[in-house]
Amino acid sequence: MKYLDEFTDPEVAARLFAEIARATTRHWSIMEICGGQTHAIIRHGIDQLLPEEIELIHGPGCPVCVTPVGMIDKALEIARQAEVIFCSFGDMLRVPGTCGDLLQVRGEGGDVRIVYSPLDAVRLAEEHPDKQVVFFAIGFETTAPANAMAVHQAHRLGIANFSVLVSHVLVPPAIEAILASPANRVDAFLAAGHVCSVMGTWQYAPLVGRHRVPIVVTGFEPLDVLEGIRRAVGQLEGGRAELDNAYPRVVSDGGNVAAQRMIDDVFEVCDRRWRGIGEIPASGWRLSAAYRGFDAESRFDVSAIDAPESSHCRSGEILQGLLRPNQCPAFGTECTPRTPLGATMVSSEGACAAYYHYRRLEPPARDGARVG
Repeated sequence: MKYLDEFTDPEVAARLFAEIARATTRHWSIMEICGGQTHAIIRHGIDQLLPEEIELIHGPGCPVCVTPVGMIDKALEIARQAEVIFCSFGDMLRVPGTCGDLLQVRGEGGDVRIVYSPLDAVRLAEEHPDKQVVFFAIGFETTAPANAMAVHQAHRLGIANFSVLVSHVLVPPAIEAILASPANRVDAFLAAGHVCSVMGTWQYAPLVGRHRVPIVVTGFEPLDVLEGIRRAVGQLEGGRAELDNAYPRVVSDGGNVAAQRMIDDVFEVCDRRWRGIGEIPASGWRLSAAYRGFDAESRFDVSAIDAPESSHCRSGEILQGLLRPNQCPAFGTECTPRTPLGATMVSSEGACAAYYHYRRLEPPARDGARVG
């Protein structure tokens, strides 16, 4: 268990915990959307220091974790081709598909490269006109502007040997799906500040209105998360349901308008499958008609590739907040960061990775063998 002296300002943390404790009169379930928030909660023991009535549910807020097995298999198929330079951020290399991972493909001789920006992949395409350069474009709304800019740049420069394998997912439809589920028991949400820094907060107001559920936008530092919890509890105890921006130093109502214009030009909304959850309508982006020629799925004819989820990995239940990582029978034994069964153990923002690094020697969560 972590202690208050691990916070950057222990006095502020103590005050916030005390205010939450005084305000809390009944059980409330609050879901944090982002994996970065999950790591802050688990690393600093925020959930353990809160009143027992406050339950924090870990949501599907890790883009690596929600990328479906079928999309990983498409990446593997493309990366194994001799004429391809396959580019990805490093956290995707060890995400397992049904036939290995990208790191294994590289070990077998495939040209798989870690890049730090999608524009790095565009430059590689310029430098290697004899190769097909593919960038694995995954993520929530946060990474979409840079990915859109890379496609726009390749189009403007006439770089025909560049393409993207797109697996973008959107947060508001995921919240809608959670709230519409018969198994839903979330009373309030902590929305991800980095997503809202791009898209603004305006998309969340209709969700609050339709479902009468508080949504508090917050950051990722422990004190930011704690302040978000305090505001959410205040609304719940007061019988209110409002959209509250607790991260105004980064987030505005309108967001980054220039980034949104770039996204709207390059991408269009589509249905998207989420790993362990299934298809959520209008929850993703694909390339718009003007940029469809940069679509790696079509270029390499891998659109038909699909794959079932592993029966041994219960990350789908974890991503839906139905199971905590250390309640999975494989956690810490069959499934570790060195031998992962699913993406939630691989990603630096995955809930399973957070529990493995900070909670693996502790017994399962206090709320029983299964959440809900």
